[in-house]
Amino acid sequence: MRSVLVLLALSTAAACGVETVGTAATGAAIKKQEVEQGKATMQQMQQRIDAAGQQSQQRAEQAGGEK
Repeated sequence: MRSVLVLLALSTAAACGVETVGTAATGAAIKKQEVEQGKATMQQMQQRIDAAGQQSQQRAEQAGGEK
């Protein structure tokens, strides 16, 4: 009976450690996802900036050719 109580106590203590590790892993996964989303947003914005620059250049060329 005593060994059952000791095993129960040990398994409970081990479960607390597993929960802490699981929580840390979940937090790290969330941060990784946030970083990836941030990178995707930056890439989209850079594409929009590049497109706007190209449009601006085309308009300038058209305006220069019309004179």
